[in-house]
Amino acid sequence: MTYSGRFTWGLVFWAASFAACGQSELLVKVKPANKALKANVEGYIGTLGDRDEEALLRFSRGAQEQARKAAQALGYYQAQIDTEVNPPAQADQPPQLVVKIEPGEPVRLRNVTVRIEGPASELKAFRVPDSKALRPGEQLNHGLYEDAKRLIQNQASRYGFFAGHFTQQRLAVDPQAGVADIELVYQSGPRYRLGTVTFSGDTPLDQDLLQRMVSFKPGTPYDSELIAGLNNDLQSSGYFEGVRVDAAPTAAVGEDIPVDVHLETRKPRTLGLGLGFSTDVGPRGKANWTRHWVNPQGHSYGWETELSAPRQNVGLWYDVPLDPPLTDKLRFAGGYQNEEIAGTDTLSKLLTVGPEWHSKLPSGWQRVISLKYQREEYRLGDDSGLSNLLMPGVSFSYLRSDNRIDPHNGYRLQFDTQVAKEGLVSDTNLLHANVLLKGLTTLGHNHRLLGRVQFGGSATNGYKNNIPPSLRFFAGGDQSVRGYDYQTLSPKNSDGDRIGGRYLVAGSVEYQYSLTEKWRVATFIDQGNAFNTLELPSLKTGVGFGVRWVSPVGPLRLDLAKALDDDGGIRLHFSMGPEL
Repeated sequence: MTYSGRFTWGLVFWAASFAACGQSELLVKVKPANKALKANVEGYIGTLGDRDEEALLRFSRGAQEQARKAAQALGYYQAQIDTEVNPPAQADQPPQLVVKIEPGEPVRLRNVTVRIEGPASELKAFRVPDSKALRPGEQLNHGLYEDAKRLIQNQASRYGFFAGHFTQQRLAVDPQAGVADIELVYQSGPRYRLGTVTFSGDTPLDQDLLQRMVSFKPGTPYDSELIAGLNNDLQSSGYFEGVRVDAAPTAAVGEDIPVDVHLETRKPRTLGLGLGFSTDVGPRGKANWTRHWVNPQGHSYGWETELSAPRQNVGLWYDVPLDPPLTDKLRFAGGYQNEEIAGTDTLSKLLTVGPEWHSKLPSGWQRVISLKYQREEYRLGDDSGLSNLLMPGVSFSYLRSDNRIDPHNGYRLQFDTQVAKEGLVSDTNLLHANVLLKGLTTLGHNHRLLGRVQFGGSATNGYKNNIPPSLRFFAGGDQSVRGYDYQTLSPKNSDGDRIGGRYLVAGSVEYQYSLTEKWRVATFIDQGNAFNTLELPSLKTGVGFGVRWVSPVGPLRLDLAKALDDDGGIRLHFSMGPEL
């Protein structure tokens, strides 16, 4: 037993000593100091491993040659390089290889010719390498020369100049004179074209619909971004489980490259279930069911529902692809919603039905033109009524974001308006509009600034008796003015019941600091209110702080907010989802 214990401790001691002495140390000294040269030499030589002093002496000649190549790569052809090996300073320390370098004067560029010849020279998108470091008088850098060659070749590959080649590619160095000449001349040859797109695989969709999903015509000059775009468009269409797009130059017929697309169709039906929680509505459940295609023309339909204590709704829709089918569609939609807001004495039973034309404009804006009939039975305090409105409407939205789930920079713009004419199925004249602006920017990786502004208004000749709760404005809650309960900021009637306002103003400024990749702390100030006149409104203010955790479905937000008006009050707010 005693022998075994001694053996174990001896093994541990040996392993610790080996770990301490395992890696020999490389020390590069450049005089005068030159960080770029030092780093390049270290990269060329690499790690020394567990060489002992004798092995380092044998390795030093090769290390000196690698250091010379590293210096020449940055233009130092007259560098003086010496190496020495220092024995371990202590028994538990490794030996040291010291590389001493005096760079001397660098080689400088004398004559530089970089030229594109052939059809590519007439293509504005084909950039001629024009780095300031590749101009006469600048220090020679072999890496930048290779980068220029690579840039030309990569662009030729992207834009379809597959027969292109360098007629001249020369880097001539005169170390004694301290000068170098560069000559890069690229003959592009003809630009290849995209040919006919053919689809294969098991798909129920007809060829006409598939061809309308292609954003380019046969004969379009080749661009690899068009191929990548076709792949992404088909993947995001909702019809396919897998997509493979092949456009191989080796299959070209003349200068036309056929495009072969292999499709794997997704399962025709999907069911989604979800649970959530927010302090606005409490626990809620969601469900949706989609039939992704009904016929070869790509029609689809489905339903979705949400259940929570204050709100229950169900919606049905039927989509018909238009042209182009990936961005434009005609939707026939209908739904029913029952909502009773605690603390506001508001009840709404809302039925809506009507067509919607969804389209994406060339500018990137999403547009929806709709014709909606809505029938709403409601109670507002002691008042109750039945509203019938037929409302043409239009909405525009634009989102620019660097990440769909957790953006760091971006903004969202949203505008929508609806109108109704008394006597045309409607009980009153109405013009109803909303504006929402959101912005997010990140400074120095850790500092995030968020802003939100919302405006809303109604113009009508029968607001008091004919405008239902769904078209009135309320403020307060997780997404409005924190510190106040959900939709509790509103004008009141003579009995003190909250009955909603004709206008809305709300805004927020929030600062977040990232503690780690997933955790952030935040502080904010919100202001807003709903009101009935355009005179200077009395805005309510909430301030507070909170924490954010970035989950796979977006940030989870937990806020503690204090209302600064109406005798104050402190409320806890919980919500989730992307910031934009």
